[in-house]
Amino acid sequence: MAYDPYKALYLHIPFCVKRCGYCDFATAAVPRDAAAIDEYVESLVMDIRRASKEEKLGAIETVYLGGGTPSYIGMRRLSMLLYALSMSMHLEPEIECTMEANPESLTAPMVRDIWALGVNRLSIGVQSFDDEVLRILGRAHDAEAARAAVRAAQKRFENVSVDLMCGIPGQSAESFAESVREAVALGANHVSVYPLTIEPHTPFDAAVMAGKMPEPDEDVEAAAMEEARCILEGAGFHRYEVASYARPGFESRHNTAYWTGAPYLGLGRSAVTMTQNSARRMRVQDGRVVDDLDARQMAAEDLMLGMRMACGVSDAQVARAAAAIDDAASTAASSGSMTPGSEIGSVLAAFDELASLGLVKHADGRWRPTDAGWLCGNELYGRLLDLAP
Repeated sequence: MAYDPYKALYLHIPFCVKRCGYCDFATAAVPRDAAAIDEYVESLVMDIRRASKEEKLGAIETVYLGGGTPSYIGMRRLSMLLYALSMSMHLEPEIECTMEANPESLTAPMVRDIWALGVNRLSIGVQSFDDEVLRILGRAHDAEAARAAVRAAQKRFENVSVDLMCGIPGQSAESFAESVREAVALGANHVSVYPLTIEPHTPFDAAVMAGKMPEPDEDVEAAAMEEARCILEGAGFHRYEVASYARPGFESRHNTAYWTGAPYLGLGRSAVTMTQNSARRMRVQDGRVVDDLDARQMAAEDLMLGMRMACGVSDAQVARAAAAIDDAASTAASSGSMTPGSEIGSVLAAFDELASLGLVKHADGRWRPTDAGWLCGNELYGRLLDLAP
């Protein structure tokens, strides 16, 4: 059975000026003139050309250059990548092409040049507009550099996103709220808000284990996320995903592709590719299969991913998932491969249960997450994934 065409393309740039204490991404801090960066970019260009020859790029609707810090590798290397892209696929204005950037390496000439080469959305890793909080995080920029980067981006880009973090040790509630207000005042049209998580084997993890840093307080993070919602919705943004706010028309189409189960191609070290058809979904990373789902598990995962978004899932999608999950469970039970009564409860029963817990609500033909559902994401998402373990 043929696989569905890829709709999204992710290019991983695994280099930074320094690694932040909380980061567990596949990145490395290397000198900007390192030969390793040139070799990597040349290899990535070959990967792009190969994907084009294999007719993998013909249906791409969104492109995302992430990292790491794509802006760190400089304009000469970015030009090579973007030129290869433009020669290998239809990098037209209707294709959303996002590039991540950090304030310390985003310059006015770079803004001008990447715009001319087809990038039409910039995502800037600010994290905070408070110098002390930035110092705690180990960021390479200060607050003024963050402001300057956003202003520079707006010389060419209307579609500018700002990333912020909450729950950081030493960050007061007012400091976080002021950063959210500043992102709005600077004119960002998209804001992502992420609670700090302590990832294993990071410097922050070692500091927590040694008692030198407190673990993030979930109640503090929940209060911060609620404060962000109030500020941003009051400023005309809408929360379209658990951590993402946008003015109308500025939602991230690339990230939405992930949450709506669109197949995506990942190129570069540790980039993940998701290939699927109606019967199977596979995720492959560095040549190794890391996920292999059947139709039942795909249906459950799509329900879970859908509940990350404010629009939730439609009654029609729930009905299709029930057909895939419940019918398969009934068949297994009747054939004797599953003992009677051991099959997972029906999809509708799961949603009714989640509604009784206040985690979802049903209106206008759709099931949507509540604010409580987003705050208790592990419970909400876990219950849906458990429909097809």
